[in-house]
Amino acid sequence: MREVLTELVDWWRAGDPVGVATVVRTWRSSPRPAGATMLVGPDGTAVGSVSGGCVEGAVYELAQEVVESGQPVVQRYGVSDDDAFAVGLTCGGIIELLVEPVSRETFPELEAVARAIEAHDPVAVVSVVEGPADRIGRRLVVWPSSSSGTLGSPRLDAAATDDARGLLAAGRTETLHYGPDGERRGEGLTLFVASYAPPARMLVFGAIDFAASVARIGSFLGYHVTVCDARPVFATSKRFPGADEVVVDWPHRYLRQELDAGRVDDRTVVCVLTHDPKFDVPVLQVALAERFAYVGAMGSRRTHDDRMARLREAGVTEKELARLSSPIGLDLGARTPEETAVSIAAEIIAGRWGGGGARLKELAGRIHHD
Repeated sequence: MREVLTELVDWWRAGDPVGVATVVRTWRSSPRPAGATMLVGPDGTAVGSVSGGCVEGAVYELAQEVVESGQPVVQRYGVSDDDAFAVGLTCGGIIELLVEPVSRETFPELEAVARAIEAHDPVAVVSVVEGPADRIGRRLVVWPSSSSGTLGSPRLDAAATDDARGLLAAGRTETLHYGPDGERRGEGLTLFVASYAPPARMLVFGAIDFAASVARIGSFLGYHVTVCDARPVFATSKRFPGADEVVVDWPHRYLRQELDAGRVDDRTVVCVLTHDPKFDVPVLQVALAERFAYVGAMGSRRTHDDRMARLREAGVTEKELARLSSPIGLDLGARTPEETAVSIAAEIIAGRWGGGGARLKELAGRIHHD
């Protein structure tokens, strides 16, 4: 919903009902992830996408029907056995959509949700996507310390609130399964939890030309990017327009402060680009002791060997060293700062989703990893 929030809230404030289609479950090579959203506005305008174009026409018509009837529905689309270009996904995947009418009456909490998302405050929207017909589309909004709405019973609301807060803390969007009254080992009721957590952070240490390119691509990937360097003459906002913030501090001290303040988590990626041991070794000691999503360090093979020796001397364990991506990036033959940034981003993405970095034309089987 994040990518269509502005249009949705504008129509909601005007009092106009909107048809909203949200991907709630996917199988195989689905083109869009769970949470992808498409709107059909009161003037017939379509905003967003749920399939990259494969089924948008059918979804458009269904969204209009849902607004007319006022009843939410769950619809599944997959590849057609008879004609791959019929209403289905030509990629061979399957998606399931919750298509619902959204208005001030059906979603009174929308403006509060929008404010939280825009302020980067955590909020989760929990919807019933499988169960008794009268529960489909029921909604519960969950913040870290409060909630609003109901899924149909106090026990279910309590169980869903607890579980949604766990997913929200991890920044994960998932489906949850319960019994009719919230029994965690039960069956028959499926909830979709859309988590809107603050963006994951990318910490770039070293105010060099490569850092500027890494900051730009990190921002493009949706990270909140911080560039940090102890040298004020280099660490300036003017040199790093792609960063959300530029900090003048010793890298290890800044990272320790962020850890102690709880402002980084296991989604955080750390890129150490200084290739200077007086900066690299202390910050890597701190970073490798934590469970970050990614820790990479730039440098030649000689720099890498020297760095590893210094880290061992500093007491970093072999298990911790195994978490270090050094030299940083995938083998793309990159030379320029921009190409190197692509190499680093590719390694981060591969680590996140379990990709191997090989050419797809040389592989068989599924393209998308779980």
